[in-house]
Amino acid sequence: MYRKLQQLSFSFYDKAQTGQLMSRATADIEMLRRFLSFGILRLVSSFLTMGFVVAFLLLRSPRLTLLSMSTMPFLIAVIYIFATKIRPRYRRIQQQMATMTSVLQEGISGVRVVKAFAQEEREIERFRRENWEYLDQNVTTVRLWAFFFPLMAFLGGVGGAIVLWFGGNMVITGEISLGDLLAFQTLLAQLIMPVRMVGWLVNMATQAGAAGQRVFEILDTESEVREKPGARNLRECQGAVALNSVSFSYDSENMVLKDVNIEAPPGKSVAILGATGSGKSSIINLIPRFYDVSAGSITVDGTDIRDFTLQSLRSHIAIVSQETFLFSTTIRDNIAYGKPDATDEEVAAAAKAAQIHDFIVTLPEGYQSKVGERGIGLSGGQKQRVAIARALLTNSRILILDEAMSSVDVETEYLIQLALAELMKNRTTFVIAQRLSTVMGADEIVILQDGVITQRGTHAELYSASEDYRDIVHLQLQRPEPEEPAEKGGGE
Repeated sequence: MYRKLQQLSFSFYDKAQTGQLMSRATADIEMLRRFLSFGILRLVSSFLTMGFVVAFLLLRSPRLTLLSMSTMPFLIAVIYIFATKIRPRYRRIQQQMATMTSVLQEGISGVRVVKAFAQEEREIERFRRENWEYLDQNVTTVRLWAFFFPLMAFLGGVGGAIVLWFGGNMVITGEISLGDLLAFQTLLAQLIMPVRMVGWLVNMATQAGAAGQRVFEILDTESEVREKPGARNLRECQGAVALNSVSFSYDSENMVLKDVNIEAPPGKSVAILGATGSGKSSIINLIPRFYDVSAGSITVDGTDIRDFTLQSLRSHIAIVSQETFLFSTTIRDNIAYGKPDATDEEVAAAAKAAQIHDFIVTLPEGYQSKVGERGIGLSGGQKQRVAIARALLTNSRILILDEAMSSVDVETEYLIQLALAELMKNRTTFVIAQRLSTVMGADEIVILQDGVITQRGTHAELYSASEDYRDIVHLQLQRPEPEEPAEKGGGE
């Protein structure tokens, strides 16, 4: 299950809820485990016991055996009806458990927001509602048990009563001895527990079936991004990236990119500007094949990226995203995540380049200091510098910076810019940023609007030719238009 969750593409997680997945990977798996480890063993044991007992009963008295089995068709029918009615109820119970887990997960993950807006009681009430719904679903199911389990026991008892009635008459008429009847009754009593166990196991099997459906919904999900048969490894990467007439849609209906063409030679940098929703992030998600293009192609060193294995393609791409995620482990392990065999010297060199080394050495345990969940304990800028160090350590030929400077102050940004300027010389870099200081040095600036490239060029070229670009510059610098815009822009 965990392997499958790791292999599914981004499009799956765009729709999935973490709590739902956690419930399926824990509660549903546990339900299956109980049935497979305990239920099947008991089921086999019960059927073997029933088989041997029935065989002995037939040897004692075929007539009484058939009479005692006269209620069996009714018992089988009751078990079938019970299983049919209980299965959808168990599925609803498992689904409600997943919903409750989702509420719990969100409430804990977002506890800082909850407290910031003083909404503790609201979240408690929200969880209470789901909890009571879970109880109601269980109570409804227990009512079915309360009806069907006594009915099964009653039908088993009717068989015993029939044996006593007819067997007693057979003893009176001398057809069998009292000892034979007592032996028959003793053997028949051995059937009661297996029969009850079968009813209980049907209940367990139904629970496992409902859990299994939810588990196999995940296991049977096909990843939208799949390797083609015969895909080869990308071994030596020069870093030439090209988007050729690329169009893309998340839902196969609304195109977020339309006929986009970008060419980034090895070692060159491309900055992508645009308003929110213009398609900037979609471009950088397509390059590592987090999603597949809807039309057109993306090539690396002249080869369609769909011809490469996913692992080898992504091993040549380093990404620093806006939403920095750090694991609950040491700072060193977080920096070395993309290169687990890195030496301490390599880790320190990457940290120095990202301007985070001086901060790390001030911590009590230095690089062995543990980071809280999702990087709690570090500021936004510190987390992003750790993420930059993590990307730099991989020494990948293709570098993607998605708002990598969004949470750093001006001084830190300047220091990182100095480091990146040197490190980006031999890397093909795609930069998404709103700060002009991050994009002005790019070899090409691409401006997106509604998924279409409207303008492109260097900072100086766009400043001279594009009024929209000049507006962006003036808005950010918050000063009137300079007298010599081209020279001023080039100098910056």
